[in-house]
Amino acid sequence: MKLKHLAWLVVVLLIADQALKIWIKTHLALGEGIIVCPDWFQLRFIENPGAAFGMRLMTGGGHDWGKLILGLFRVAASCGIAYLIYYLNRREDTPKGVLVGLALILAGAVGNILDSAFYGLCFSASTPMTVAHFGGEYAGFMMGKVVDMFYFPLFEWSSCPSWLSFLVDQNNYFFGPVFNLADSYISVAVVYLLLFHFKYLNK
Repeated sequence: MKLKHLAWLVVVLLIADQALKIWIKTHLALGEGIIVCPDWFQLRFIENPGAAFGMRLMTGGGHDWGKLILGLFRVAASCGIAYLIYYLNRREDTPKGVLVGLALILAGAVGNILDSAFYGLCFSASTPMTVAHFGGEYAGFMMGKVVDMFYFPLFEWSSCPSWLSFLVDQNNYFFGPVFNLADSYISVAVVYLLLFHFKYLNK
């Protein structure tokens, strides 16, 4: 499989991810939602700080060092995935599905990196409908939040145990977490690679 085809796949996926995020960011107020299919599928504008479970680590002096370290780790990991694609593409025994799966993961990782790197510079926190000048009030480089929008309140789970509380939202609806296209790319690719190419990856 030619590298340029994989590169175009990543670019198309990134454009779709960023276009949807920008539309959500510029057309909805924070927390506002649009019902796509009644009771189970909504588009809801949420901003994720970017760390797992919204954690803010090593914050001090007004600067979130944990978020900066996480962002740099993501950049390094993306570079590693890009090199892995290049390396595996040179091997004749590499299935095309493995390369496509890794391209999906790369697109998802870069999509969320772009949010952290530039959204804090471009968008103002107080005026979500407008674009602020670089260096605005929102956040610095790598300090932006990730835009999430896919929300699936499948059913109410009022008796959810505390150790599974991350699966429900404040109204006890499962599935609570809100995610974006980039997250979907990564999740679908990981499941696909594990189901259909586990033997090759294990080798």
